[in-house]
Amino acid sequence: MGNNNENRKKKKEKPKYNAWQNSWFMIKLAWQTKEKKILVLCVLVATFAVLKNLLELYVVPTILSVVERKASIEEMLLTILGFVGGMMLVSAGAAYVGENTLYGRVTLRLGLIGMLNKKSSTTSYPNLFDEKFDKLTKSALEAVGTNERASEAIWKTLTDLLKNVIGFVIYVSLIVLVQPILLLVVLITTIIGHCANRYANGYKYRHRKEEAEAIGQMVYVRDRARDYSAAKDIRVFGLRSWLEELFEKAMEAYMAFHQRCQRAYLWAKVADVGLTFVRNGIAYGYLIYLVLEQNLSTAEFLLYFSAVSGFAAWVLGILENLNILHRQSIDITAIRECLEYHEPFAFENGEMLEVESNKKYEIKLHKVSYRYPGTDVDILKEVDLTLHPGENLAVVGLNGAGKTTLVKLICGFLDPTEGQVLLNGVDIRTYNRADYYKMFSAVFQKFGVLAATIAANIAQTEDDINIVRVKECAEKAGLCEKIDALPEQYNTLLNREVFEEATMLSGGETQRLMLARALYKDAPVIVLDEPTAALDPIAEYDMYQKYNEMTKDKSSVYISHRLASTRFCDRIILLENGVIAEEGTHKDLMQKGGKYAELFAVQSKYYQEGESDNEK
Repeated sequence: MGNNNENRKKKKEKPKYNAWQNSWFMIKLAWQTKEKKILVLCVLVATFAVLKNLLELYVVPTILSVVERKASIEEMLLTILGFVGGMMLVSAGAAYVGENTLYGRVTLRLGLIGMLNKKSSTTSYPNLFDEKFDKLTKSALEAVGTNERASEAIWKTLTDLLKNVIGFVIYVSLIVLVQPILLLVVLITTIIGHCANRYANGYKYRHRKEEAEAIGQMVYVRDRARDYSAAKDIRVFGLRSWLEELFEKAMEAYMAFHQRCQRAYLWAKVADVGLTFVRNGIAYGYLIYLVLEQNLSTAEFLLYFSAVSGFAAWVLGILENLNILHRQSIDITAIRECLEYHEPFAFENGEMLEVESNKKYEIKLHKVSYRYPGTDVDILKEVDLTLHPGENLAVVGLNGAGKTTLVKLICGFLDPTEGQVLLNGVDIRTYNRADYYKMFSAVFQKFGVLAATIAANIAQTEDDINIVRVKECAEKAGLCEKIDALPEQYNTLLNREVFEEATMLSGGETQRLMLARALYKDAPVIVLDEPTAALDPIAEYDMYQKYNEMTKDKSSVYISHRLASTRFCDRIILLENGVIAEEGTHKDLMQKGGKYAELFAVQSKYYQEGESDNEK
């Protein structure tokens, strides 16, 4: 019963935009992106194609008419040369124009790729974990992946459609002279065929979630297999066969989906063939009748015979183009829906925020609660917290206590389910969120190394890099010795996924690189989420010693599981069950003898026992 309801829902589901709306979208895009030549070339290609067809239509009947009139040899030669010359000129023009259509179309497709990449990199943070947005993004990127995909191929379809429409109009004027009822016969049969094709071609859209799921699984397995960080696990745990099995299952599901699509298309084509046979039979029978009963001349017979056959071809061409356009429109719809996906945060429509690195800012959480979508439990519950200007705040607690969620709320990656996050007394939801992000320099648990030089990774740009500042930040992060030992030093390339000659940094070195990057930004607030997780004890101690220097005149939020590392912070809060259970300096919390002191004692005992065991 549930499956039947779901199937009925799928049948009723329609694309957000139809083929004409998407065609107009692409035309406007070409006009707005200064690729107007695409439109001109489409018209020229269609015009040349129709001219060539008309020359081919009239060449034999015209020459035959000259023969029937017993015209002179000179007239015969001039007629033949005229058609040959016309065919040469039209063919040359068509070849020249056709050769130049590619460039503008590719440029426009690359522009769409850039727009999708911008959407993915600037969209509101919660959208990144929205399943619908994720599937839309994958479908949209597939639609711009190659020259054959809808974002580029649609121009050929529109050109062919224009060609067929022009030919249709011209041939209608010819057939009306013979028998108008023939037009009605062709139109009725072709409309029936068009409806069958349209329904069949909608199958892919109605079941697009199945395709997106299979593609998502294949992409995931492929990326895991290519991920250097997973290389050791794949080998040690023998995961290769398992990954291959997952990929094969996803591929089988993908292929099965497309086989179902092709079966739907096949039955539509079978219906087309039957209808074509009916309309051609009627048309040809009537022309034979005219020859036998009304003395239709040989030249006229050939002209009208070719015209009827051509007219059917134009009609079939229009219907085929409409069906192709409908399928391509489904992919263009995915692109548009991705680009237009709802943004829960304010960006350009938000209030501008001028961030100054030396200005004092207060960030306050007022009665903040947060619940992740799809859950029924608040991860944070009515939290009141103020990060004072220039304060070093440490956030500690067990796994799942809400530490990372708290930082995401402070940084504006999430909005509270209830309550407010205030910047100097103003709710951050009123600001342009991109401006608000300028408030923070951060080292998170997960980070990405750009395929660029070390200097560019620290400066986060390849233009106007302040190399003196880059070196200062690398020195503060404890990375100078490593960089100076490299042959290319700060010009050393990173990320072997792009550069074969790239250097691979260790986990601790990469973490130092991220710290240098955060320092280079020089934002008023520094956020460090387990910044010493990949550092050895000596390197960790060195970073603690430099912490006050790194955060001088700035506010900072420091998350750590190692309670010993929080001593240098001005204030410590301990999260437990979504609330601030304890708050104070390290000394205050130890004297209080609460949960913090208990956890500190457990960790201290662990290290002491480890030392004792080593001594034994």
